[in-house]
Amino acid sequence: MPAQSAPPGKISPFDVADLRERVQRTINKVLAQESFRLTNIDDDLLPLVEALTALLAGGKRVRPAFCYWGWRGALTGEQPPIEIDEPAMAASAALEFLQACALIHDDVMDGSDTRRGQPAAHRRFANLHRSHSWMGSPEHFGLGAAILLGDMCLSWSDQVLLTSGMPDAALNRAKPVYDEMRTELMAGQYLDLLEQARGGGSIERALRVVRYKSAKYTIEKPLHLGAALAGASPDVSTIYTEFGLPLGEAFQLRDDVLGVFGDPKETGKPAGDDLREGKRTVLIAIASERASSAQLSAIRTHLGDPGLDLSGVDELRQIITDTGALDHAEQLIASLLQSSLLAIETDAINPAARVIFTDLAHAATTRSV
Repeated sequence: MPAQSAPPGKISPFDVADLRERVQRTINKVLAQESFRLTNIDDDLLPLVEALTALLAGGKRVRPAFCYWGWRGALTGEQPPIEIDEPAMAASAALEFLQACALIHDDVMDGSDTRRGQPAAHRRFANLHRSHSWMGSPEHFGLGAAILLGDMCLSWSDQVLLTSGMPDAALNRAKPVYDEMRTELMAGQYLDLLEQARGGGSIERALRVVRYKSAKYTIEKPLHLGAALAGASPDVSTIYTEFGLPLGEAFQLRDDVLGVFGDPKETGKPAGDDLREGKRTVLIAIASERASSAQLSAIRTHLGDPGLDLSGVDELRQIITDTGALDHAEQLIASLLQSSLLAIETDAINPAARVIFTDLAHAATTRSV
């Protein structure tokens, strides 16, 4: 989703410490190195780098931000020495390659057409196949190429972390956290796939998907990774869980709301695209639980229809609103945000980082980044 501007006169919390610019520099360096390596194998590999360059040119940089400030929050002093600050930022940037892997594979599983206002990776490679009139199915080629590109991103994420320049002791502490983070992400992806196959169900099951597919991987585990890099005490990691887990859930609930009601200019996806893809979100679970028989029949008819037109999108939006699902989701977001903010009010966290955490929390749940 394209980043929105901060209010006039106020810097976005995602740009404090020049975070987005510095993360992009690391990304560009890695892509240049890997492009050289791949094209030395064969120039036909260049489209892989081009696809990834386009994908990684934008984004909110949520995960690097929480990792970096998780590291800063566990340190004493307002400003860390440059000799450890730059490696910490590079280590945080590794999460953008993990995120790219997740996005590419998620789009394959969901059958998404677009990502950040551009063709999704599997569509991009299908178009490449089609434009050259190659043999076989363009769609099958696109899926295969996208899966391989996602795998490559997963490999590079590990490489970026381990070559970030952080001390060996810090990397040894961080690696088990990173491994657990990736396992939880893949587990969450499978639970999401399973939920779609089952046709959705309880709010509790939908929230379980939110927790493992998004909440832990987006905020809690990046915070834990930063804490591990800093050599923080277990108490700090506990605080980060109490702060990060509810905030991660609120972040995903906001994403679910935007997936149905968001402006395409801001989301980078067509209006109601989550409805066409049939995503069994918490929002849909609440609406289904509260729906009348006629409303439930309409949900079952329209949800997951790839040809759903704007009138069908409007009908589902109206049902979500009329059942109170939208209001309930907004109340959940507000409650989770409040719980998160209370958890971070502690002297155990660097005060400069606490200020940024508060701003990040508001930005992540309003999408004003």
